[in-house]
Amino acid sequence: MIIHFPIPKIKRRKRKLPLPGAEPGVLIPPTELPKPIVYRIDYNSTRFDSTKLEIDSLTAATFPQPDVITWLDVQGLGDIEFLKRIGDQLELHPLTLEDIVHIHQRPKVEEYDDYLFVVLRAVRLLDENRIDNEQLSFVLKDRILATFQERPGDGFNPVRKRLQDGKSMLRKNSADYLLYALLDATIDNYFPALEAYADTMDLLDERLRENPHPNLSRAVHAMRRELRQFRRAAWPLRDLTGALGRSDFTLVTDQTKLALRDCHDHAVQVADFVESGRERASDLADLYLAMVSEKTNQTMRTLTIIATIFIPLTFLCGLYGMNFDPDASPFNMPELKWKYGYPAFWITMILIFLLMLWFFHRKGWIGNKNKKY
Repeated sequence: MIIHFPIPKIKRRKRKLPLPGAEPGVLIPPTELPKPIVYRIDYNSTRFDSTKLEIDSLTAATFPQPDVITWLDVQGLGDIEFLKRIGDQLELHPLTLEDIVHIHQRPKVEEYDDYLFVVLRAVRLLDENRIDNEQLSFVLKDRILATFQERPGDGFNPVRKRLQDGKSMLRKNSADYLLYALLDATIDNYFPALEAYADTMDLLDERLRENPHPNLSRAVHAMRRELRQFRRAAWPLRDLTGALGRSDFTLVTDQTKLALRDCHDHAVQVADFVESGRERASDLADLYLAMVSEKTNQTMRTLTIIATIFIPLTFLCGLYGMNFDPDASPFNMPELKWKYGYPAFWITMILIFLLMLWFFHRKGWIGNKNKKY
């Protein structure tokens, strides 16, 4: 019987990096990423405007307006010339733009003269077998927050809805609080993916105890590989959120730092869940080996019991299969001339068989499945 066991898989992308020794700031376009789509949201305590920008209107979109917070959301990194243009408009350092375009950065936070740059991995559960994994980049300026995503589709809709409803603290705070809200939403999206792994490991545990099939062993190793990939995205979040909440960044207010402490707690929980998941995956690998060993021992015990039962029976059959003539001597198997010798032989064989079964049962070697401990 072939057992197929689906494991939630994190989406991976091939790296396309500059050649060794290339000049810093060289941009290599990511493969298979869509053209950018830009959305602009302007809001304050009494106003909310959301528009999809055309490329020609990009220059005006990057200028902040008095008493208005601007969220510039760039979805897609498939146009290098456009990204260079928006980088010039936002006055981004070439190394910042390089980190935005090269989408395999380690989560980090960097402070420049007039902006704060944050990059992290966004992990979202798409369905029970697919987990999205993309790089998110944030550029925080005085009244502007720019976000850069690999492609359209994210986990920010709850934040957009809160902005549109106007009932949350988002509309009453500065752009750094919007950064906190987006970071918190990104980290919260880790938990459904972790729950999917936990549910899969529960099912794996059950299947392994029922039937330790080799395909289940391959599934366990696939799970460990996926959790290693997950750890690369989740583990640095602790340092990132901790740095934002503790460091003296001029663009992060004290109120937002207090909120970022809660975000840091969530990041620590994610890291703890990942570590416990990895430990459990290792335990599942050990469980598979233990169950295979137990199954082998059970098989060997059954075969040993069968062989042990037949040892005395084989001895009796061999003994009475010898060619002795009872007429030659009264000591040469006189029972061969006995009228009931053959039935007595079978009765002896059956008695030995039953006595050995009873002995093995008393020892608990057979028939002890319902034995209480």
